[in-house]
Amino acid sequence: MDVSGRTAVVTGAAGGIGAALAAELTTRGARVLLADLDPAVAQTAAGLGQGHWEGDVSSADGVDALLAAARAHLGDVDLYFANAGVGGASGLGDDQDWDLTLEVNLRAHIRAAQRLVPEWTARGAGYFVATASAAGLLTQIGSAGYSVTKHAALAFAEWLSVTYGDDGVRVSVLAPMGVNTKILWGDADNPKTGDALAAQKAVSEAGGVLEPEDVARMVLDSVDREDFLILPHPEVLDMYRMKGSDYERWLSGMRRYQSKLRALAQEG
Repeated sequence: MDVSGRTAVVTGAAGGIGAALAAELTTRGARVLLADLDPAVAQTAAGLGQGHWEGDVSSADGVDALLAAARAHLGDVDLYFANAGVGGASGLGDDQDWDLTLEVNLRAHIRAAQRLVPEWTARGAGYFVATASAAGLLTQIGSAGYSVTKHAALAFAEWLSVTYGDDGVRVSVLAPMGVNTKILWGDADNPKTGDALAAQKAVSEAGGVLEPEDVARMVLDSVDREDFLILPHPEVLDMYRMKGSDYERWLSGMRRYQSKLRALAQEG
């Protein structure tokens, strides 16, 4: 899909990958609504000359409000970038941790699709882009919630593509490893420790840490080709194939890798 002249909604767009996607869409001639819970989304949008919506997509009411704002600002929505995400708690987490991670990383995608797909199938065109993670193909050392919800987001996108691909709905999934964003590095005032630090090292040491702007260009190039799986780190595909070829070996290798990362985290 050529995005020039199209309309797009990008969630999680105050900074990071979302802001970079909005900027790249703008460069390529799209009209964009930037959405985020962070008030900084207003400044990001103003810098691009685009509209914004400040709110929370972790509820049905939030998604309804976002799409109402999008229709008021853009008219029909051609592309939806379900990019908002949270890192989740370390380890198993508690019920509150799981509720938040599931609502943002998965159910926000489902709710947007429930509202947009009927419109898209009626007119025979629409594009859903989900930001998942290499963790959705592999796993995330340190965080059960992040790993599970990214697996689920990818699985939901697969289902959308299979079910509605012949009706004109296009679907892509972004699955990077390390990207230079807050979700990787965390807050400088509250540095990561223990399993959270091990999780960070699992990502930052497995491959190069890319800049959001580079990832955004890759995403839009893939949208132009209508690729389903977008892998800014091509080595992820080799890791995925290795996992599938010998699951037991992969699991034991991941346990060894986790032990190594925990030792590194203890050293600081």
